[in-house]
Amino acid sequence: MKAIRQIGSLAFVLGLFTAIFAGIPWHVVTSDDPVVPWWLRTAIFCLLGGILVVLATVAIEQRTTRPSKEAPPAAKPDGSILLLNSDSIPGRQASEILGLVQGHTVFAIWLGKDLSALIRLILGGELTEYTDMMGKARTAANNRMIAEAKDIGADAIINVRYMTTSVVGSAAELFAYGTAVKLS
Repeated sequence: MKAIRQIGSLAFVLGLFTAIFAGIPWHVVTSDDPVVPWWLRTAIFCLLGGILVVLATVAIEQRTTRPSKEAPPAAKPDGSILLLNSDSIPGRQASEILGLVQGHTVFAIWLGKDLSALIRLILGGELTEYTDMMGKARTAANNRMIAEAKDIGADAIINVRYMTTSVVGSAAELFAYGTAVKLS
């Protein structure tokens, strides 16, 4: 289903850009001749057909998928740096505070996935396109924060926090920060 939706999204994007960047200039130049050329008709059908395919696949997917009730794994992201959102580690003592570590990224999705999310917004349900985008952004920000902590010799990062900001359109910044510590 996802592959069919990708094809529909691609058809929509190609049709949209062809209609805008070739169709409008063609119409301006030949406004006296009302005959629409085959390539512009194809672009319009791709644009409308792409929207229809995306709409149909999202609607079918909404009816067949159920929310997952799996618990996320409780493991360290890279196996060597412990991440906690509390200020203490049960059974361990912080011997040295190394300072603030941080990582950030700005992520966006392409126009085809934006179309799928818009249709899903109308029909209701989880906006999986944005969920995937923010998951990738969180992983990238975490990895950058962990790399910074490794560079200063940290064993753990405590008081881990996340902050998001909308940058432009569907692009979002994700900022991760925490306090790097050495454990005794």
